[in-house]
Amino acid sequence: MKNNQVMDSPHIIGRQAGSEPGPLLICIAGMHGNEPAGVLALQTVMHLLDREPLVNHDFKFKGHLLALLGNTRAYQEKKRFIEKDINRQWTRENIAHIRQTPADKLKAEDLEIKELLEIIEAEIETCRPERIVMLDLHTTSASGGIFAIATDHPESVRIAVELHAPVITGMLRGLRGTTLHYFTGENFKYPVVGAAFEAGQHDDPLSVQRSIAAIINCLRSVGCVRPEDVENKHDDLLKEYSRDLPKIADLIKVHSITAADQFEMQPGYQNFQPVTRDEVLARDRKGIIRSPDDGLILMPLYQPQGSDGFFLVKKIA
Repeated sequence: MKNNQVMDSPHIIGRQAGSEPGPLLICIAGMHGNEPAGVLALQTVMHLLDREPLVNHDFKFKGHLLALLGNTRAYQEKKRFIEKDINRQWTRENIAHIRQTPADKLKAEDLEIKELLEIIEAEIETCRPERIVMLDLHTTSASGGIFAIATDHPESVRIAVELHAPVITGMLRGLRGTTLHYFTGENFKYPVVGAAFEAGQHDDPLSVQRSIAAIINCLRSVGCVRPEDVENKHDDLLKEYSRDLPKIADLIKVHSITAADQFEMQPGYQNFQPVTRDEVLARDRKGIIRSPDDGLILMPLYQPQGSDGFFLVKKIA
């Protein structure tokens, strides 16, 4: 793909280049095509950044921001994915296959990944940043709470904590091939730190506002904007929604599924709802699925597509 084609890609929501050095912040939304909140939030933030110097003459942006739409084809169809979950395909083996395969021989999610990598690598080559930060924006099919996912890197944990949402640790142990795995796995020649933010239920209008707040807080946290240029309302919105939720929780179980399982979650579960050992959580073609332990349920599946039926986490004191 030629450089001008990369720059005109439908994946690009916007970009911001500062007059002073700083990190390259890559914000990706819409990795799942039925999650519009993060995309709408990035569009809003790009507009706010364009407008800010007009109303705040002291405003200075440091570094670079690249705002991306992850799965353009699934987003157009408002489906989680076309052929396979793109946020489980970022393994080194699959990336090597994608890199070696011409674009016209790839389909759906593999083609999306090839396009994203070409854009990101072109941006890195242009910016030559001291460091890269990646923020992956998502929503869930269930309501009931927001949360951030951190890696084991202290900087990732710090960024996640400053999003003012419960921080879930251990998620990368329970999953394989996520965007966070690849971008924080020493696959770039610059240091990369990453975090993910889950802003609430897919179609909740407040999920857009919470995503906006998270993006702006992340811009402040990594030094792209000054703290005095960020309104307190962004902190307040996230703190209010997280008030009764645990500060930190650790993953203890992922219930992985396939389409052939005919998985069906019991109705009415919300994120961070307490469950007890042996409680009936779901059913599949083999019968009843019970909770393996006491804990808090996370991301119970209430949508047709998905490879995880539910997650179980435990509050860390």
